[in-house]
Amino acid sequence: MDVSRMPDASAGFVPAPSFNEALRFWFKLGWISFGGPAGQIAIMQTELVDRRRWIDQRLFLSGLNFCTLLPGPEAMQLATYIGWRLHGLKGGIVAGSLFVLPGAAIMLLLSWLAAAYGDVPLVASLFYGLKPVVIAIIAGAVWRIGNRALKGWPAVAIAAAAFVAIYFAGIDFPWIVLAAGLIGWVAGLQGSTVFASGHGHDKAEDSAVNGIAVAPVERPMFRLVGMSAIFVALLIVPIALALLLFGAEPFADVANLFTKAAFVTFGGAYAVLPYVAEEAVNTYGWLTADEMLNGLALAETRPGPLILVLQYVGFFAGWKFPGALAPESAAILAAAIATYCTFLPSFWFVLSAAPWIHSIHESAKLSSALGAITAAVVGVILNLGVFLAGGVILPGGRPDLFAVIVALAAFGVMIRWKPEIHWLVAGGATAGLIYRLVIGG
Repeated sequence: MDVSRMPDASAGFVPAPSFNEALRFWFKLGWISFGGPAGQIAIMQTELVDRRRWIDQRLFLSGLNFCTLLPGPEAMQLATYIGWRLHGLKGGIVAGSLFVLPGAAIMLLLSWLAAAYGDVPLVASLFYGLKPVVIAIIAGAVWRIGNRALKGWPAVAIAAAAFVAIYFAGIDFPWIVLAAGLIGWVAGLQGSTVFASGHGHDKAEDSAVNGIAVAPVERPMFRLVGMSAIFVALLIVPIALALLLFGAEPFADVANLFTKAAFVTFGGAYAVLPYVAEEAVNTYGWLTADEMLNGLALAETRPGPLILVLQYVGFFAGWKFPGALAPESAAILAAAIATYCTFLPSFWFVLSAAPWIHSIHESAKLSSALGAITAAVVGVILNLGVFLAGGVILPGGRPDLFAVIVALAAFGVMIRWKPEIHWLVAGGATAGLIYRLVIGG
């Protein structure tokens, strides 16, 4: 992102919109937010800064840099932050919620189709073409983040160590995040800048926002404690009530897994998916590696954060382990719990920490810690690709020529032309359909 060429709308800044006007925009955004974080942020840049001028360029970038430091979906968090800037607490809650809910509704429908009809030949053919495209997308994520984060041998070493730790030693992702962050923090304490450029977006963006004033919040520590107490109550009470009414299995495990995942989602959805896949596939047996790949493919086709793939995992947990409920009811409840536990922490991160936005994103120690974590994330995402590619590229230990060709073609197209991901997904699905039903593969 070339900040120097971005228009600064502050010269023509207009008064804040009414709450109802903003509500209509956030509702619309939830349905058109395709393209992953980059596309979603670009839409908000165009609509909120360039066209509507509801927020100026410097403040937009300041919020963006703040959100890249947080675990969780940065585009959703940016919408929450802007909503807070425009209309306070209710504005932030509405903006973040409407960013997620349309995609969640579509993902719920797609999850049901996959669970109920995934073995139907037509649907199976579509998934056959989708899976190698997802492998290519993961490889593209390794390539893209690696180019940005691995700027020296210390970062490369951390990425390699993260891959070895998670793939060969089986160390859980949260511990890898903690270790990488600690290494980066210590490096920052010693004045080292080896990891400082590795977090989130290009550091050139930071220079455009230094020094911008943020409205002070009275008694900020009191506010932080109050927001934290509300967050804990909102997390515990609804989940406890659901467990009391419908039983613990599998809902307690769903709530536990996705709450933990929400606090370590540095680097986007692909970073945390190896941890979730390992737990969901190998520990709990909620779904197979193939079904996990199907979920990733479906998540790329609808608006909203990619992390909504975790809702799909929750759906399958309820579908396969319904307990006393009907499979459909248990699946919907488990999906709702997964979504709630995934996104509730993001609201807490943004709405409680927003008053400290500048002291947070200007901290050299925190920047170094996040840079080290981002380097580790490269190794973690590589592990995800290796974990999932085996069953697609080498099913039964023998190479699948169709899958190899589609994966390589998708990766080449993605690197060379950078199309919207949903077009790649559509192309893969079409290729699978033609190959299986027309050619007879």
